[in-house]
Amino acid sequence: MTSPPAQQPRPRPHVLLVAAPFQSHVNPLLRLGRRLAAKGLLVTFTTALRAGIRLAPGDADGNGGRLRVEVLRGGGIWAPDDPRFRVAGDMARHVQAAGPAALEELVRGQAEAGRPVTCVVANAFVPWALRVAGDLGLPRAMLWIQSCALLSVYYHHVHALAAFPDADAPGGSVAVALPGIPDLEYDDLKPLLIYVSGHDLWRQMLLEDLGGDREAMPPWVFVNTFEELEHRAIEGLREHFPVIPIGPLIDPDDKADGESSSPAAAAADGCAAWLDARPPRSVVFVAFGSLVNNDSDEVSEIAAGLAATGRPFLWVVREDNRALLSADALAAACGRDRRGKVVPWCAQGRVLAHPAVGCFVTHCGWNSTAEALAGGVPVVASPRWSDQRINARFLVDVHGVGARAPTPLTRDALRERVEEVMGGPEAEAMARRAASWREKARAAVRGGGSSDQGVQAFVDQIRRAGGWH
Repeated sequence: MTSPPAQQPRPRPHVLLVAAPFQSHVNPLLRLGRRLAAKGLLVTFTTALRAGIRLAPGDADGNGGRLRVEVLRGGGIWAPDDPRFRVAGDMARHVQAAGPAALEELVRGQAEAGRPVTCVVANAFVPWALRVAGDLGLPRAMLWIQSCALLSVYYHHVHALAAFPDADAPGGSVAVALPGIPDLEYDDLKPLLIYVSGHDLWRQMLLEDLGGDREAMPPWVFVNTFEELEHRAIEGLREHFPVIPIGPLIDPDDKADGESSSPAAAAADGCAAWLDARPPRSVVFVAFGSLVNNDSDEVSEIAAGLAATGRPFLWVVREDNRALLSADALAAACGRDRRGKVVPWCAQGRVLAHPAVGCFVTHCGWNSTAEALAGGVPVVASPRWSDQRINARFLVDVHGVGARAPTPLTRDALRERVEEVMGGPEAEAMARRAASWREKARAAVRGGGSSDQGVQAFVDQIRRAGGWH
């Protein structure tokens, strides 16, 4: 008598993450992927990889087979070192055109390899990925990598749910009131996509992400924030669609108590040993993200301002800006005691979590804002564009963890604001408030915390949909 064929094991639930090829988009989505993988899901991350995008060693080698990296190929996707990738608009248009075919090919390949995709999670500003997922009949989720406050601003504008000033309105003449958000002035709103041309590519992608009715929105809209930080904004937006706070999206190696991280992580940027030799809350950390380009005058002013503080500093000057920092300016900033360190890159979350760091001079991108709060570090805020002015306003005026500096930075303003944050009359109060936000942020992502609950609920739904219980 012939035995019945053995039943094949059910494939593990498999989440495919799709990011735009910007480091500030890649990092939070990878961090979400690591959390999903830690809860037992198979996770694959993909993007149109280009030169300059950094992936952690554990991700590149597959991280134990649960978090994998598969670069988007096919469909005519440019090679990573193609110089056309250097122009953001050209890159975005190319990926939007070539990405759908490459993504479909990737999804088919996963199924043929015995890893059928269960769900697609894409950043905002990758609307084509969610469109492909819908066409393939796959569940979809979106990760909003900025604040819930900004998501609310855009949603209310796209759906005409609030009165916004005209583009030619005099500055400061009109304030916009939105649920759960302090009134926003025209100068707060002006850098946003609501005031760019209707033909702007990024605006068009935003409209595709948020412009449909409620039924068109993905059933899961994750936001890189946490309930305790933006409770009122989250509740205000939940009147329109589900918002799931899952932040701050920080790495497990970003220790908040001075505990050493893994040897590989600690050695990755060479900063850990240098910071270990500095007293608590003594170091000024300066970093402006992966996109801000300081001009030569501002670089010189920053160098002179750091010299004037007399404090040890760690300054990230990317390779593409390094020529702007002269040897004389660097030597003057570091002084005879060589109190400064300049690096082309660092693991920012780990640096901000180090007890030696006492101040963060930042452009206030949302990743940097979230990492500063999670690290408990007061800030000197010098915002540039997009959401950065709104983030700076929350950090300084709402959360009370920093001081506002002009843009571009000048030496005197930098020295004065650093002194205000690290040694002024309000410095200790700022430090206490920052430390309180650190504890709240860390509690949110621990097991059972407010953000962990959102991640776990998603995992449970994906497992049930795949027949795993």
